[in-house]
Amino acid sequence: MRRRTVLGSIVAAPLSAAVLGQTSPAAAAASTIDPRSDWGAWEGWGTSLCWWGKAHGNRDDLADIFFTRNTVDYQGTALPGLGLTIARYNAGACSTQPINGESMVRSPKIGDPRQMDGYWLDWFSSDPSSASWNWYVDSAQRNLMWKARDRGVNQIELFSNSPMWWMCQNHNPSGSASGGDNLQTWNHRQHAVYLATVARYAHDHWGVDFTSVEPFNEPDGSWWKADGTQEGCHFEPATQRPVINALRAELNARDLGWMPIAASDCWGYDAALSTWNSFDSTTRGNVARINVHGYQGGGGRRDLLSAAAKSSGRKVWNSEYGEGDATGLSLASNLNLDFRWLHPSAWVYWQVVDGGGWGLIQDLGNNTTGPINPKYYVLAQYTRHIRPGMRILDGGNGNTIAAYDAGARKLVIVAINHGAAGYLDFDLSRFSKPST
Repeated sequence: MRRRTVLGSIVAAPLSAAVLGQTSPAAAAASTIDPRSDWGAWEGWGTSLCWWGKAHGNRDDLADIFFTRNTVDYQGTALPGLGLTIARYNAGACSTQPINGESMVRSPKIGDPRQMDGYWLDWFSSDPSSASWNWYVDSAQRNLMWKARDRGVNQIELFSNSPMWWMCQNHNPSGSASGGDNLQTWNHRQHAVYLATVARYAHDHWGVDFTSVEPFNEPDGSWWKADGTQEGCHFEPATQRPVINALRAELNARDLGWMPIAASDCWGYDAALSTWNSFDSTTRGNVARINVHGYQGGGGRRDLLSAAAKSSGRKVWNSEYGEGDATGLSLASNLNLDFRWLHPSAWVYWQVVDGGGWGLIQDLGNNTTGPINPKYYVLAQYTRHIRPGMRILDGGNGNTIAAYDAGARKLVIVAINHGAAGYLDFDLSRFSKPST
């Protein structure tokens, strides 16, 4: 069974292709879809809720656009919802409340939307019911989390960009002066206590059970400096190990032994592999899933990280991806590389609402949003059709992604055409013929 599709636009549906092309048909290129292949069950698509959640977390239209597959009116455009089912909630690191005359040091380059309010105000008490905690801050991001949950998001990960400011060497949650480790050694466990307490409080009071906890964000980065533009903290692998192990103990102590830890959200594939290989058996045993970011773009050994994860029985998430190409061409290219070589079970875009080409929808500042970038529609070809529970298949080449829904007996193909418009042939002869 062979299906030919003319390619000159972006379209996706069962047994059709999403293609980036131009005008006149050219020679056909065949791609064999193998139903016997199995690259794992798809868990879902997602986004982080900070920082756009702080600015726009109370908007129902944006929640509908990103977390349903409904058609939603957006500034006069009927926009097909992306149907994301994963959200990453950020435990903030900032507070304006001083402690014994000491105050948070703010980077001169950080804007207000990138300062996320933290719940643990001071070191006097770890009791979440004490005056050392304020559970009313960060209401907008929390509201967006609830909106996402109520629209079908079924996996919410708690993650940290930086420990609370008072745990940092220089009291600056943007990083150290040199870009090196900024968590005080005596606060390794305190950082774990903070995240475990937030997780327990969410269970008890917010109606949210985090499906995983990630204590780091690009800990390999040397760019987390005191004059940075956002929250961030460098963690050497030797520092990550005690934090991970303390987090496991603190979650267990709060009857959250079932809640998995993910790590380490490294900037790229090679750093993720190096970090994973540096962990001892105890630390590896406490990491249930490998998270990696996709900022290496077309570089890096995705295949080696995938092999390491498979050999250790771990799934992989690309837990953060973003770039400034508004066209979506870079997104599609790198996403297909992930499917072919990394074999993630989930894929998360960083800021679906952000400035310039970074966002799917542009953030204009002052709590307003603007134009829809073309990359929105490119990502929609994937998210609206490759759905949780589908089995990812070998698409036959790097430009083709295939997914199979056994219950619905539906095959989805998403393909890229990088050049002039042409024909793609999909060889489906290895599938059973449809009944008539």
